Amino acid sequence: MSKNKFPVTPAIRFLRAHDVVFEPREYPYVAHGGTAQSAVCLGVDEHAVIKTIVLQNEHKQGLIVLMHGDKHISTRQLARDLDMKHIEPASPEQANKWTGYLVGGTSPFGNKAGLPVYVEATIYDLPEIYINGGKRGFLVAMAPQGLQSLQPQSVHVATDVA
Repeated sequence: MSKNKFPVTPAIRFLRAHDVVFEPREYPYVAHGGTAQSAVCLGVDEHAVIKTIVLQNEHKQGLIVLMHGDKHISTRQLARDLDMKHIEPASPEQANKWTGYLVGGTSPFGNKAGLPVYVEATIYDLPEIYINGGKRGFLVAMAPQGLQSLQPQSVHVATDVA
């Protein structure tokens, strides 16, 4: 497989620099298609497609949470667990400024600001995950243990989609 066949994003450079084994996967991006769209295109379970969510606390400090595609984040529980008063989604503009990625193409790997990363603990129970590679329509398949290069903190903040 030619290295030039897939985009070389800051995320891909990060993964290579940390010797994380991954397989690039491209799919036709659809605005607002989310993880359901990518799961269908790649023929995988949406639970294994991992969302990269950029949030901010009451001091306007950013953080990233990695969550199953078919789950939501309990920001209330996350705030409690992190001893913060309030956590909310960052605006798309702020998320872009912190990460260097566009919404829909946000990767936890190689983000500009080096935001702290939190991972839903049950993600480690999966045999393989699909996570954004730093461009819309571009995921990387990898073992969940590859997330360790981010030095994430595990959390239990998943809730079912209503």
